[in-house]
Amino acid sequence: MDFSREIEGKQLHDPLYANWRMSRRFGDCVQVSGPIIVGAGPSGLAVAACLNQRGIRSIILEKSDCIASLWQRKTYGRLRLHLPKQFCELPMMGFPPASPTYPDKREFVKYLEDYAKRFGIRPQFNETVEAAEYDGEIGQWRVRSMGPKEGEKTEYVCQWLVVATGENAEPVVPEIEGMEGFGGPIKHTSMYSSGEEFRGKRVLVVGCGNSGMEVCLDLCNHNAMPSLVVRDTVHVLPRDVLGKSTFGLSMWLLKWLPMRLVDQLLLLAAWVMLGDTARLGLKRPKVGPLELKNLNGKTPVLDVGTLAKIKSGDIKVYPGIRRLNPHEVKFLDCRSEKFDAIVLATGYKSNVPTWLKEGSMFSKDDGFPRRAFPNGWKGERGLYAVGFTRRGLLGVSMDARRIAEDIERCWKEEEKHRIQVPNFLFPKSS
Repeated sequence: MDFSREIEGKQLHDPLYANWRMSRRFGDCVQVSGPIIVGAGPSGLAVAACLNQRGIRSIILEKSDCIASLWQRKTYGRLRLHLPKQFCELPMMGFPPASPTYPDKREFVKYLEDYAKRFGIRPQFNETVEAAEYDGEIGQWRVRSMGPKEGEKTEYVCQWLVVATGENAEPVVPEIEGMEGFGGPIKHTSMYSSGEEFRGKRVLVVGCGNSGMEVCLDLCNHNAMPSLVVRDTVHVLPRDVLGKSTFGLSMWLLKWLPMRLVDQLLLLAAWVMLGDTARLGLKRPKVGPLELKNLNGKTPVLDVGTLAKIKSGDIKVYPGIRRLNPHEVKFLDCRSEKFDAIVLATGYKSNVPTWLKEGSMFSKDDGFPRRAFPNGWKGERGLYAVGFTRRGLLGVSMDARRIAEDIERCWKEEEKHRIQVPNFLFPKSS
């Protein structure tokens, strides 16, 4: 066994060395004394901050060149938080008091940047994790990453691995018959920035979640002619009820009333304020909005003005697509319409199965933890997950705290059995 392998086999399973450097290199292998976190979005930042507060340093590997790359690189300009800021705070730091109830994209990114600075979080950018797997011989995780330069590869070895790539790692692009011959631009919302580029054009938006609804509204505001494809049932709720956040009101009601009764109250308020959405082509599921969210994570749409545009006829609603022809769309109800462009508001998916070589914690089908919330944050052999609760930033904060507490507990337990490795085994770096 070579030198690095011998050290790994005998010592790497020991926890953090408080007075040592964060990592030590043995040839092409980097020994990390603390956890490795994959992903520098809000989830990764939250875990790193909770660990730092406990005196545990971590390394964050981020494939992009910035924190929260989804927010900074793949969101449209008018985006705001859909929930009030108090429900979107990361652990140990709130939004500035002067910030609005619903911070916009720029304000949220600024909050995350300030958060990283406050807790001394410095991710290693432009490092794409290609594979991570557990090495049973040394009792450690091996994480292989690729840097920005050709052939620049690094292998890390660590005791704890935190998967923080989240629910929205990769865009979902559906296959629609005839896409190749449509003739106009077809882009995912991750590539959509503003309706300005579609001014005066007929645009079909596929998908009726919060993003699809907001993109339609943005297109209207830029004098485009949008239409919306509604393939499934959807709950549309007013964002605010009597000046109070619908989400905040529902959370308060859940303290006193059963979920199904709260759902009935929300639907009553929606009917009074928004009317019968089924008449507009937006049929509601049989299950209430909160119960549906709890069952499969499907989020209700919080209306910010799109419904009024649908009622006025500025936005037309269509069912699913049958096929595409050159600048034409055939729908399932046999209607056909001409369009200049298509925007796919079809959401995102986890990319965990593409790089994590592990079969017990994460499902290979959807890339989510197999165990449902609130038990999906911890796997076996030092593997953790954050940002997969389908409960937004509230779920992120809950899991981040749990992960940090668990790693600290392991650290303290094993610290009692720590073996001090002689300094001569680690020659000084040149």
